[in-house]
Formats: sequence, structure tokens, C-alpha cells
Amino acid sequence: QVQLVESGGGLVQAGGSLRLSCAASGRTFSSSVMGWFRPAPGKQQEFVAAISWTGINTYYADSVKGRFTISRDNAKNTALLQMSSLKPEDTAVYYCAADVHRRNYLSRQHSEYDYWGQGTQVTVSS
Repeated sequence: QVQLVESGGGLVQAGGSLRLSCAASGRTFSSSVMGWFRPAPGKQQEFVAAISWTGINTYYADSVKGRFTISRDNAKNTALLQMSSLKPEDTAVYYCAADVHRRNYLSRQHSEYDYWGQGTQVTVSS
């Protein structure tokens, strides 16, 4: 069992930055793939980024590549999403998710993630 709690969302102007945190409880966090998602028109959840259990491998959606950075600190049971050069179209509720069945395969499919947080709102004004 993994429980996830996101924080760090807020209101920021276009071009600004935010850092989202995902605090996890449960013994399987450090061996799980972690992902970040956000809802998008026509999609239940849009993939944003994922990171392997060691933190060595990362994967980004094209829409955020070069602007967002995913990382993790297994000693603190925390996953992070550093967001820079934010755009109004980045406005969404951001969810972190854990895939406890894989360590290195980074899926962009929300259905392959087992546990989800409650989300944190990010609003980017133009």
C-alpha cells in the first residue's frame, strides 16, 4: 500500500516556476516508478513525466520536455516535479502516481499506475 500526498501548487505568472512535491508513505515507494499526470481535454489523464526507482531514468511528455524536471529522494520518500517557463496551457490539477509493479519501465499510460494522490492545483496566468 502506498499513500501519496501532493503539495506545492499555486498561482504563478507565465514564465514563472513552481516545484511540486509528492510525499509517499509505504515500504514500496523506493522500488516503484513514479509519475506525474494532469487532466487534458479528451483524456482522463495526460502523462507529464516519470522516473525510475533509482532516479537514473526519466521520461517526459514532449509538451514539457526542457521545462520540467522530475526527481526523487528515496531517503525522504519524496518525488518532485520542478516546473519552469510555465505557460497558461500548463494550468491543471497535477497528480502524482506510483507504479509498484515496475522499477525501470516508464509507462505513460495512467491505467498502469496503481496509487494516486489527491492532486494539487497549478494555475498559470497570462
